[in-house]
Amino acid sequence: MLRLIILVAAFLALTPAAFSKPVVLLALGDSLTAGLGLLPSEAFPARLETALKAKYPDLSIINGGVSGDTAANGLARLDWALTDDVNGLIVELGANDALRGLDIGQTEAALDGIMAEAKARGLPVLLLGMRAPPNMGPDYTVRFDGLYPALSKKYDALLYPFYLDGVAALPNLNQADGIHPNSRGVDEIVTRIMPKVEELIQKVLLK
Repeated sequence: MLRLIILVAAFLALTPAAFSKPVVLLALGDSLTAGLGLLPSEAFPARLETALKAKYPDLSIINGGVSGDTAANGLARLDWALTDDVNGLIVELGANDALRGLDIGQTEAALDGIMAEAKARGLPVLLLGMRAPPNMGPDYTVRFDGLYPALSKKYDALLYPFYLDGVAALPNLNQADGIHPNSRGVDEIVTRIMPKVEELIQKVLLK
């Protein structure tokens, strides 16, 4: 019986709720993070926090999304967005770069700068991959899509290969523009991405 009690106590000590350390994640992104066309409570950071709150009561996710932002815009505001209480980073940037056909080297340099700053601050990162639209041509698509796994490997960061996986091009999960998810689309993204976010949380808790 004593052995069983010890085993149960050890298990409970490893459960997320047993950690008293607050987890503050910054979701740095563009309109897909900001929640363009949605209520604030329907945006990705808010829905993700709600979905994880029961398991991680000390979790808060800051909505650091700005509609229209490119990767370079995200890098430019990173310093003030990373407040002292932030201990983990979710990066969702690059979609506007691809839509505008910006130079891939520029996008890569900006994302690299974000990852480097996070590493310098000791912040675990979850990088959310994006994909170039097919009209950009095969060469652009291969190079752009390859940025995310390459940066993830370089900085030993977590990677979710495609932020809009299971949602892109589905009318019932997107707003009328066909680009931005509706509330049901956001919920689908949250469901799919939660395991990776939990990995990020564990990295934060074990720091």
